[in-house]
Amino acid sequence: MTAPPISVSEKGHILVIDDEADIREGLELLLGSEGYQVDLAQNAGEGLHRLETRGYDLVLLDLMMPDRSGMEVLREVRDRDHDTPIVMITAYGSVEAAVSALKVGANDYFSKPWDNEKLLVEIERMIAARRLETENTHLKRALKQRYSFPNIIGKSERMVKMLDLVAQVASSRSTILVTGETGTGKELVAKAIHANSSRADRMFVPVNSGSLPPELLESTLFGHVKGAFTSAIQSKKGLFEVADHGSIFFDEIGTIGPETQVKLLRVLQDKEFTPLGATEPVRVDVRILAATNADLYQLVKEGKFREDLYYRLNVINITLPPLRERKEDIPLLAEHFFTHYCHENGKFIDPATRQSLLRFDAEAMQVLMEHNWPGNVRELENVVERAVVLATEPAVPMGVLPDTLLQANGIRLNRGEGAPLPADASLFEIVNDFERRVIIEQLEHFNWSQTEAAESLHVPLSTLNQKIKRLDIKIRKKSEG
Repeated sequence: MTAPPISVSEKGHILVIDDEADIREGLELLLGSEGYQVDLAQNAGEGLHRLETRGYDLVLLDLMMPDRSGMEVLREVRDRDHDTPIVMITAYGSVEAAVSALKVGANDYFSKPWDNEKLLVEIERMIAARRLETENTHLKRALKQRYSFPNIIGKSERMVKMLDLVAQVASSRSTILVTGETGTGKELVAKAIHANSSRADRMFVPVNSGSLPPELLESTLFGHVKGAFTSAIQSKKGLFEVADHGSIFFDEIGTIGPETQVKLLRVLQDKEFTPLGATEPVRVDVRILAATNADLYQLVKEGKFREDLYYRLNVINITLPPLRERKEDIPLLAEHFFTHYCHENGKFIDPATRQSLLRFDAEAMQVLMEHNWPGNVRELENVVERAVVLATEPAVPMGVLPDTLLQANGIRLNRGEGAPLPADASLFEIVNDFERRVIIEQLEHFNWSQTEAAESLHVPLSTLNQKIKRLDIKIRKKSEG
């Protein structure tokens, strides 16, 4: 596709390709009087050369030329440029050829002699429509670059609203509290906020609040001077200083102790803190982003979290929905993780698109859609990573899913041929058992011919073979006669 044309004339820049001098001169006079800039080409070769050297707002192309037909030129142009409007000029009685040109990619056609007024109206309309389309494309591209969340996948209504809120608040200086269950992607949201803020070129510093004991957390956050404690053999900057003019992200903010809460409140209020063992405060400009899977307000009521700190942190709240409440996003997430882990493992990658060739088959996807996902997106990611490692063909079957996931959904595979249904069989197992018996019955009826059985069941042979494999049906040799 060529770059959008840059017109010298505000009205537009038009290329006329026609072997008849009278036609070229007439169009140049007509279009020039309307304010268009016009370039002329007397044959197909010259016209193609001009199209290679610059972009045009519109092309008027003769259907019949001595060196190459206009249809050939049209095809060649459309191979590399799908957007520039092209109007075919045809001789009287060549309507059939003009209609063929429309199918190849022409936008319109005019037969000689044409109505100048109608031609001008149509040219103005097409150029205006093309310019509007180009402006919209540029605007969408700019918005996509400005609010790009490549690792946050979702098309569900709740995710779209959440991403709209992220886009709104990213450029502000406000403190943001991200809430959601474990595994929903709270840190990804914090990173997206930082990446789309004016601080994007500065540090994003994550702090796992729950993994450090209180005394070590304070030293880690606020730093210390030499001799502040026994092992402090030299001064060390804290993470707040490291994050100066950037963002600091507290994961599981509800786990920090009372003393650290006091110091954190001071940073939020006064933009300063005192390192351990120091006498002078240090001023910083840091945006604080925090996340929690706990109910902070409940912790406030229980006296485990300072109320004033809670309100300082909860200026803007972004809530991530659990995966069980946005199951329509599961196929998109699976596709995203498939591509990531296929690249990581060097397998099942389409060389043309660089995307994964793997997909869960219909039955495996049904299980995923019915699962409750207590571990949320992180649990799904682990399931997909396992599938990539174990996959032997592009269609990933249900048997590759973890036993714990299958058992959680009441599914027991491979009970053995002829084994009766257990008393506590799930609906899935009951349906599978019925399907297995129907398939075996048809295979026996057609002397174990899968092709004939597939035809009688009105399913593709490939689908029947997948079911035979999944249901662990042992194919017997055809008997003679």
